[in-house]
Amino acid sequence: MNRSHSESDLQLQEMESQTTNVTPTNFMSQRALRAKKRKESDSISPKVQTEMCDLADFKEEMRSMISSLFTAQQNEIKKINPTLRQIQETNASIQSSIAFLTAQNEDFKKKIDQLELKAKEDRKQICILEDKIESMQKGNRKANFEIKNVPKKPNETKEDLIKMVTCLSTSVAANVTPADVMDIYRVRGKQEGVLTTPVVVEMSSTILKTDLLKKCKLFNTMNKSKLRAKHLGFVTSEETAVFISEQLTPKSSRLYFLARDLIKSTEFKFCWTSYGNVYVRKTENSPIITITSEAQINQLLQKA
Repeated sequence: MNRSHSESDLQLQEMESQTTNVTPTNFMSQRALRAKKRKESDSISPKVQTEMCDLADFKEEMRSMISSLFTAQQNEIKKINPTLRQIQETNASIQSSIAFLTAQNEDFKKKIDQLELKAKEDRKQICILEDKIESMQKGNRKANFEIKNVPKKPNETKEDLIKMVTCLSTSVAANVTPADVMDIYRVRGKQEGVLTTPVVVEMSSTILKTDLLKKCKLFNTMNKSKLRAKHLGFVTSEETAVFISEQLTPKSSRLYFLARDLIKSTEFKFCWTSYGNVYVRKTENSPIITITSEAQINQLLQKA
């Protein structure tokens, strides 16, 4: 006869049934997973497994090399850092020095500008003083003239020189007496043995000097035989040519020399001196030009 179970028996049976159903299922899943892994492992060939091991070794070796390189770089950086600090300090010192030198250079530039300005002013002042000195020298020499290329007598005295002047005056028909000669002397030569150095004569007045120079110029114009040593009373070397001219200042002498070169190389035809000044002229009807500087002569050369 069939017997029905009680309610408590039914619950117990149901729990046993659930336990029986779950346990085998989980057990089967784990076994399947292990079997699958075993199957996958068995499916990889030994060659591939070897390559995978080599790759793992290579990775490990690369990690080791990178780690070693990184360590070496850190050590090098530690060594370089003090040098970098020293370089930075040196650069800071250089920058400071450059800044100091720049400021000093600016100061020097200002001083140089001031000195250049002062030099320009000094040059102007020097030019003014030179002009004043030139004017004074011309004033002091306005009654003087020179006799150039005069032979020197043995044991020459001032009386001998004065006699030369009076003989010259007689030769050119001028009226000069020994009393008209205020002073007379022979210029010392720059080289020893030169016996024809100029004789400087200081007359008592500019009028007498100017008259004597005019007479000498007229004599040379009227006679083929120009003034010579015999006209000064020489009995030896009497044919030696002598030249009479104003006593010029060193500056005027230089300008006169350049002015004569100007006459030779350009269309200017006349060059002369009067009262210490130098003059040039192109033609008899052209304006008279007073030469005052070497720059002026250079300008005339360029225009010619």
